[in-house]
Amino acid sequence: MTLLAISGSLRAASSNSVLLRAAQALAPHGVEVRLYDGMGQLPHFSPDVEGGEAVAQLKRAVIEANGVLFCTPEYVHGLPGSFKNLLDWLVSDGELWNKPVAVLSARKSEFAEPQLREILRTLMAPICEQASIVVPFPTNKISEEEVLKNAELTHAVHTAMLAFVHYVGHGGGSQGEGFN
Repeated sequence: MTLLAISGSLRAASSNSVLLRAAQALAPHGVEVRLYDGMGQLPHFSPDVEGGEAVAQLKRAVIEANGVLFCTPEYVHGLPGSFKNLLDWLVSDGELWNKPVAVLSARKSEFAEPQLREILRTLMAPICEQASIVVPFPTNKISEEEVLKNAELTHAVHTAMLAFVHYVGHGGGSQGEGFN
């Protein structure tokens, strides 16, 4: 099974990116988690253009994955612009249609997480609620190593990964589940 992990942050030391790297490290045996790192190369979305190689790589990565993990910060009460741009590129060809997704967060998000969920529902991507969690990072400046040494954080991430792998492996969303 292959999962794609997409961070909504361009910041190298983003706690959201750290969370996805920890999820990659804690993935069950036989599960490959690919970290998408091309968001900064995507052109501004326009329905009048194809988008070029960067967009083609994004779409290919989503198509090739069995499921997608999203993790995003909240900027000014919403999704970061670059992350919304990425999502806009996934609208026209339906790459996320019926693709199981999970929404992870390194911090409680009052506005960005509900916005992301609404976009994913609009794109008909079934959300695995059991894997969509807020991981209680104690600080914004935490390393992957610190996460992996913390039993509480490791347990939360590993449990979410097990739930998502089960959901994806059992056709999550194919019977209309996860579209609420």
